Amino acid sequence: MSHVGRESEPGKRMLRRGFLSVRNGLTADDVRETAAALAARALGLPELAHARTVAAYVSVGSEPGTLALLDALLARGVRVLLPVLMADNDLDWGAYAGPGSLVRVQHGGKMALLEPAGERLGPEAILDADAVLLPGLAVDARGMRLGRGGGSYDRVLARLERAGADPALVVLLYDTEVVERVPEEAHDRPVHAVVTPSGVRRFR
Repeated sequence: MSHVGRESEPGKRMLRRGFLSVRNGLTADDVRETAAALAARALGLPELAHARTVAAYVSVGSEPGTLALLDALLARGVRVLLPVLMADNDLDWGAYAGPGSLVRVQHGGKMALLEPAGERLGPEAILDADAVLLPGLAVDARGMRLGRGGGSYDRVLARLERAGADPALVVLLYDTEVVERVPEEAHDRPVHAVVTPSGVRRFR
């Protein structure tokens, strides 16, 4: 790991704890209301309006809700890919076919995730995506994303870069999670936009 990475990791851990504690204070009503607003904002993005394939994820717990958005994309005829966490923390992908196509999977001591029940399409399936919706805990004024620290999406972004693929990268967050600066490491890449319940902010 780079020198920058070693310096920033304790700072990232503290930041993650702070953002997670705020999220954990949200009620089910808070999450539901923001999910509807997030879906409406995201569906207005040109990057999603023209996308044939969107890689997304199913929100869990107090994460900004994504199910309303997934169903709206599906209703538009968009092919929606959802991640399947593998043993090495890399991501395989499966197609979303509505809420009934999801199964709850417990990964060791981690939280249970909702994953697609159908055919596994392989890690390279992400290369077909016109847009990628990324989970995160914060994004800063430069578009740098603070993830949860598992590294799964770092691998996804590296895979896209190696293949020369350039889908729109969009993070879904709460309004208070757009901040001035988050620590970064040498491998971190900025996203193109962040969507919050109150609006959209673009970066590059």
